[in-house]
Amino acid sequence: MITHKTQIRVRYADTDQMRTVYYGKYFEYFEQARSELLRSIGLPYAEIEKSGVFLPVIEAFARYRRSAQYDDLITVESLVEELPVARIRINYKIFEEKNVEPIVEGYTVHSFLNASTGKPTRAPAQFLQVLQEAFE
Repeated sequence: MITHKTQIRVRYADTDQMRTVYYGKYFEYFEQARSELLRSIGLPYAEIEKSGVFLPVIEAFARYRRSAQYDDLITVESLVEELPVARIRINYKIFEEKNVEPIVEGYTVHSFLNASTGKPTRAPAQFLQVLQEAFE
């Protein structure tokens, strides 16, 4: 299992008129946490793309329990529980600094696409090797 925590300060631009985080922004927080997770294990997304592979989101889900507010410091915990083959699933929990229970939980599923052909492919060997090392 691979986990990583990313802290984000809620910007005013992320909120609605009630200073509550707009629901769609949580997917952007998932994206930021996903990028930081991959970077933390030595797989910056830019390097993955340079290797000729894209990781489009093919499924996304979020369960909202409470809302974050403007200027809250939130922590997004990202988690990979299984080594991928043709898809990778990343789970997320978002915590507001005053709460021990997550305010949002969700996941994204990504397929591996060959950047040249746009067709599905297996996870590249180098990607799997780095993930395997991170799991150990």
